[in-house]
Amino acid sequence: MKKVIRFSLYILLVLLLTGIVKTFVFQRAIVDGDSMMNTLRNGDNLIVSKLDSFSGKYKRFDIVVFPYGNSHDVYYIKRIIGMPGETVKIENGSIYIDDIMLIEHFGKETINDGGRASNSLVLGTDEYFVLGDNRNASLDSRTSQVGNVKKKDIIGKVVLRIWPLNTFGGVK
Repeated sequence: MKKVIRFSLYILLVLLLTGIVKTFVFQRAIVDGDSMMNTLRNGDNLIVSKLDSFSGKYKRFDIVVFPYGNSHDVYYIKRIIGMPGETVKIENGSIYIDDIMLIEHFGKETINDGGRASNSLVLGTDEYFVLGDNRNASLDSRTSQVGNVKKKDIIGKVVLRIWPLNTFGGVK
């Protein structure tokens, strides 16, 4: 009888620890669509670190996961371009942060439509401007459906691709 109780406690502890890790440390995400090509592809399985969501220490170009609107079933995966308090503008296919052209190599192509960022957007102290790497095939902060992403809504930062195995490794 002691073995059954001990085994039951062991299983309960494993389940509890698994729940804690999934809730507070890491989460798996699956890419659905092509908005992050060429960096991420449809079907890629990712590990998302939730640790940064506690510290709020996101950096420009981090790839983050956040819910679409009030949905708890649909999540977006996008790259941080604009940081809290900055002014973002997209003009003639180029991104400007505080009136200085952003030099980056993540975009798959030149931006055709700046959307909301065709005019200067000032980000709040808790807001980020995010874009998909496949700039002309991405629903992102340029649209009113997504808009600026609040820090509290970011679930975490993508840190690892675990599938397919031939692309296993860190994500930048």
